[in-house]
Amino acid sequence: MNDNKRIYEIAAIIRGYFFDGESSLVVLTRAMDSSELMLSETLLTLSNEEAASYIRKTIDEFVKDKGHYPSNIHIEKTKMGFVLGNTYDEAHENRPLDRKVDYIGSSKRKDIMKGKISVVTGGAQGFGAGIVKGLIEEGGIVYIADMNQKGASDFANQLNEEYKQTVAFSLYVNVSNEESVSEMIQTIAMTTGGFDLFVSNAGVLKAGSVKEMSLKDFEFVTSVDYTGFFICTKFASQLLALQNLGSNGRYMSDIISMSSKSGLEGSNKNGAYAGAKFGTIGLTQSFALELISDNIKVNAICPGNFLDGPLWSDPEKGLFVQYLNANKVPGAKTLSDVRKFYESKVPISRGCRVEDVMRAICYIVEQKYETGQAVPVTGGQVMLN
Repeated sequence: MNDNKRIYEIAAIIRGYFFDGESSLVVLTRAMDSSELMLSETLLTLSNEEAASYIRKTIDEFVKDKGHYPSNIHIEKTKMGFVLGNTYDEAHENRPLDRKVDYIGSSKRKDIMKGKISVVTGGAQGFGAGIVKGLIEEGGIVYIADMNQKGASDFANQLNEEYKQTVAFSLYVNVSNEESVSEMIQTIAMTTGGFDLFVSNAGVLKAGSVKEMSLKDFEFVTSVDYTGFFICTKFASQLLALQNLGSNGRYMSDIISMSSKSGLEGSNKNGAYAGAKFGTIGLTQSFALELISDNIKVNAICPGNFLDGPLWSDPEKGLFVQYLNANKVPGAKTLSDVRKFYESKVPISRGCRVEDVMRAICYIVEQKYETGQAVPVTGGQVMLN
């Protein structure tokens, strides 16, 4: 096995051992000369199951002997080791852990996301950026993953400056490309040891009649909105499963697909998008059945129309413009006519907002007894049977 891959797998196993479900934990991977706890270099040749058992036993023996948990872990005869911290900044400064492992999780609903490490694809702008801010406001640390690398970096820097500590990291990712997603997950493992919540939010939309839409446009939408969720889940679940191995089955994590109201009912002249979103719910249910054995819950959120976001309101490429030009709304002559048409379809008489989706995310993470669900956040526009 490639040593770099083995190192990031061990980092995830170690994080699983220490993560208590409540306080954040960062396992910073770096070159080290010495540490409190020495693991044998034979660890590099063991299977994941054997490595997890070996790590748990070795750390337990260290705690019994020393009376405290190690803050540094080093693999003998290698240059690589791990520094643990309650935050990225603490790990970077090599400050010792100040808590015990209990795995009980928070008993306070308001603290459900506190200390969680999340990944949000498509997080540099629009709805994704709103989710990033919402998760940080809830006390979390967030990876902003996006093809817009500069936008993600600028946004992360802005948030870190605002909060005066490291609360965000930027990552480049093309969710429709396996190599890109794999590299993203490896970078996460080598930066914080792992994560707790993956929000598959990246998406694109091109409206058009089935009689006129090109295959190229159809495949563009499905490659990001449908295949991208498969690829992200493939690699995210590998890392999350390792953390669960480290915790000996006590670690619980989440993958959330950001589906859509259009994943619950068809959408006129919007078949590529609706079909992809319907498909992600099928994937969500299937992945949920498989991955629960790794203590990974997989659910979907189906928001209503985010009318104030750039997807709808962009003056050049937004859906209001696309739908007006495609004559999708009968009798509409202006963008305002199109907006009023869609608002009139919602019993609560407004579009979906980021805070509405954030409540659903917090619910899904807190609720340990649901997986494979598609949670509607539609203002009553779509009601499940």
